[in-house]
Amino acid sequence: MKKSFMLLCIFMSMAGYSKVIDNLKDVRADWVPFSDQVMGGISEVNAFELEEDGISFYRLEGNVSTENNGGFIQLRTGVNLKNKNFEGIRIKVRGNGNEYFMHLRSPRMLPWNYYSSEFIATEGWQIIDLPISSFKYSRDTSKSFDSSKIKTIGIVAYGRDFFAQVDIAGVELY
Repeated sequence: MKKSFMLLCIFMSMAGYSKVIDNLKDVRADWVPFSDQVMGGISEVNAFELEEDGISFYRLEGNVSTENNGGFIQLRTGVNLKNKNFEGIRIKVRGNGNEYFMHLRSPRMLPWNYYSSEFIATEGWQIIDLPISSFKYSRDTSKSFDSSKIKTIGIVAYGRDFFAQVDIAGVELY
């Protein structure tokens, strides 16, 4: 009885430290795809909601081109954390073996500023934890990030010419 109560207390305390952003079931985010075309680039972005083998997911894909000072495609959503601090972001992803990025933005940041952490999207589904401490500011890598200030989360392909394809089956803060 004592062990069961302790386990229940530990589970409940852990549950208080996570926030599901999107699980494609009962919690959904309003994801918006866009590309460097907003600033004159020529990268092409597509975003779909798909299902395969009983798993629902979003697919971000497109040709990333560095021509015309461009070089990115992104799938982004807003969040409202009500000043809660989190240790990181957990994502369920797969992809075409390329490096992708998670971008975080806070209020009053200029459009070209963000905090970023990279990950590799392998061909098989994987759960990746990105600690807040791994996010680096685009203008000053020594500047740390306060997770309670997150206003947008983005999955991003950028920085070089390639075909991007990354599937996202879940996003949560922990």
